[in-house]
Amino acid sequence: MAGAIFRLAAAIAVVYLIYQGAGIAYDYGYRIFTEPAVSVGEGRIVTVSVTEEMSPLDIGKLFESRGLVRDAKLFALQYYFSEYVKDVGPGTFELSTAMDAEEMMAAMVVNSEEGEDGTAGE
Repeated sequence: MAGAIFRLAAAIAVVYLIYQGAGIAYDYGYRIFTEPAVSVGEGRIVTVSVTEEMSPLDIGKLFESRGLVRDAKLFALQYYFSEYVKDVGPGTFELSTAMDAEEMMAAMVVNSEEGEDGTAGE
């Protein structure tokens, strides 16, 4: 009898953990494509410098520390799922807290005609 109760409790715990994990995964997946900007209206302009050595997660951490995004890991995922994954390059950029992640990545696209400094935040 005790074994059956233990198995039932273990099954309930597993179902609960799966349910919680699925909820977290869904929320994160949903936010990848729908996360709004940090602020509404005009926002605040922030100048950031991105180097060649920085990974998307490093960029996300920089942006999170400067108040441009809420979640560095979410920004890295948004980067990998964006159309700008091969176009974003190093440079100094002026970004706004009113921009969402896709708008920030669009502002960070570096064209070969722009020169070596990569200034694309216009």
